[in-house]
Amino acid sequence: MRAALREARRGLGKTSPNPAVGAVIVAGGEIVARGWHRQAGLPHAEVEAIRALADPALARGATIYVTLEPCSTHGRTPPCTGAILAAGFRRVVIGSLDPNPAHAGRAVGLLEREGIEVRHGVLEEPCRHLNRAFNRWIVTGMPWVLAKAGFSLDGRITRPPGAPRWITNPLSRAATHRERARVDAILIGGETLRVDNPRLTVRGVRDYPKNRQPWRVVVSRSGNLPPAAALFTDEHRERTLVFAGQPLREVLRELGARQITSVMIEGGMRVLGEAFDERLVQEVSFYIAPLLLGGGKRVIGGEGQQAGAQIIHPRYRRYGEDLHLSGEVVYPKELGATAK
Repeated sequence: MRAALREARRGLGKTSPNPAVGAVIVAGGEIVARGWHRQAGLPHAEVEAIRALADPALARGATIYVTLEPCSTHGRTPPCTGAILAAGFRRVVIGSLDPNPAHAGRAVGLLEREGIEVRHGVLEEPCRHLNRAFNRWIVTGMPWVLAKAGFSLDGRITRPPGAPRWITNPLSRAATHRERARVDAILIGGETLRVDNPRLTVRGVRDYPKNRQPWRVVVSRSGNLPPAAALFTDEHRERTLVFAGQPLREVLRELGARQITSVMIEGGMRVLGEAFDERLVQEVSFYIAPLLLGGGKRVIGGEGQQAGAQIIHPRYRRYGEDLHLSGEVVYPKELGATAK
């Protein structure tokens, strides 16, 4: 299953609105084929692995390991359960069940009725974590929200006038591009657009498909935005969406309806404040530079209703002199339920 997970990770950021899935086929105690889902509409991981066999007869009596329960209904592609049955496998090992309540366990029952041995729940937690954005979206219709920010030790996201633009270093900025490559959309506020004129594109990421540029989303209270901004004039201008005068929760719900399963909020202070106040953030990615800037804008605005929110299982990494903190967000129960 760890080998199947490695295959699945190759599809991160490339398969939406489908989940990233990996599969390996084992015969005689050896891995004889591997596969991963490359893009929505293309063959799923199980079919890719079957096609990768040197001889189709190797599947007879073999075991296929797959990170997610095989699909059992006809969508953009035929159901993988049919391919598994036709190949002649003796055993199917599944990481996590389908998160869709309407389908969970359906493939397991179908395969077992056909005499195939099925085991599920193997490395279930890492398999689920791999597709946490898809899992949330398929159940709630809301995208997974990642709050990303780069700031100083005293929590400031702007430098004094005349100072260099960047707070974080090039290594941190390169890591941000890798994160952009894994989400469906990048969201900013109107003020960030007016002041910074960002491109919000994925750059310098190896093997990133050119046709996978994330949506660029601008939320604005007034809708008064500069028409010459890069988001409206560059080669990806058709991938820019503007929402004026709408609460952030409504914007995210509309993005979910567009099959956008993950959103990275890149600021600024007001948008991040609303996102945390409304408990819309599921994960953070904070890059902290060893600077003391004073004044300026702080990283999170809002009314502080997120007070007491915690980062669980925090992960720390150094990028040069910068410190990167990431982890999932849990909100205090006494302030209400976690974002719906």
